[in-house]
Amino acid sequence: MIQFADDQTKPQVWDMWKTVFGDSDEYMELYFRHKYRHDQTLLYMEGEKAVSSLQMLPYWFSFCGKEIPVLYLMGVCTLPEARRRGYTKQLLLRSFEIAKERDIPLILLVPQEEWLFHFYGKYDFVQTFDAGIEPLPSLKEIISQYPDNLQHAYRAFDRIFRQQDMTVQKTLSDFQAIVEEAALFQYPSIKNLNGMARTINARQLCQLFAEHYSEKSCTLEVSDKLIKENNITLTLSDGEANLNNSTQHSAIQIEIGELTQCLLGYHTSEMKEPFRTLFPEKQPAMHFMLE
Repeated sequence: MIQFADDQTKPQVWDMWKTVFGDSDEYMELYFRHKYRHDQTLLYMEGEKAVSSLQMLPYWFSFCGKEIPVLYLMGVCTLPEARRRGYTKQLLLRSFEIAKERDIPLILLVPQEEWLFHFYGKYDFVQTFDAGIEPLPSLKEIISQYPDNLQHAYRAFDRIFRQQDMTVQKTLSDFQAIVEEAALFQYPSIKNLNGMARTINARQLCQLFAEHYSEKSCTLEVSDKLIKENNITLTLSDGEANLNNSTQHSAIQIEIGELTQCLLGYHTSEMKEPFRTLFPEKQPAMHFMLE
C-alpha cells in the first residue's frame, strides 16, 4: 500500500535512508530539518512497515522565459529484503499522479550510479543535464563577502543563476540548506550535475515553448506509454499550442522522452531535422541539490 509519511512513519524513513545510503547523522539531520516533509514523502508499506520510499522536493525551474514548478526526486530507495517486488515502480508512477494533481509539469532527478540511467529510462526519464567541467562559483567566497548577512549572500548567489534559462533556481531557504551542507563538507568544489527529466504535462510545456518562440510552427503527435493525457497532437503556431484532432500526414511523431529533450534544448543541434531547426539548443543546468 502507498501512503504519505506521517509522525509515526518518519523514524522509519530515517532508518531506511541510513540503511540504504549510509549517510552520516550530521548530513541526515541537516537534510531532514531543511527538506523532509510528510506530504512530500511517499512510502510503500508492508503492513505497518515502510519498505520503500521516495521524496518529491519542490523547486522552481527557469523555462522559456518563465519560472515553472518542478519536483525533484530524492531518497528513492527500498530496503534490501523488499527489493525486486516492483515497489519503486509503483512509487514512481504515484509521483507522476501527484505531480499532475499539483499542476507540476516536469520531474527531475540525479541518478547516483550509471545503471540508474537505464532504470529510470524505463519510466521515460531522459538525460537533460550534463555533468559540469568547470567548478561553479564558490559558496565559501560568496559567504565570506557577507559573513553576517545570509540574505545579502543569497542575493549575490541568486544574481549568478536567476537569469539562466533551463536552470533549477533556489530560494533563500534552499540557499541556507546549501550553505550548511557545504560547511559540513568543508566547502567542496561544486560542478553541474548529470541529471534526467520527465515530462508530466506535455501540453503545458509546449504552450510555454510556443509563447516564447511564437515564430515557430509545427504539429507534434506526442506518444507516452505511461501518462495517457500526453498522447495528443498539438499544433504550435502564433504563440499557441492547440489540440489538433484531425489526422495530418505532416504531423511530426515524437515520443515523450525526445520531446522532453527538445523542449529543454538538450543537444538539439545534434538531432535530426526538423528537431534541430525547431528547438533551439540550450545548456540545461542542475546544481547545489543537496547531494
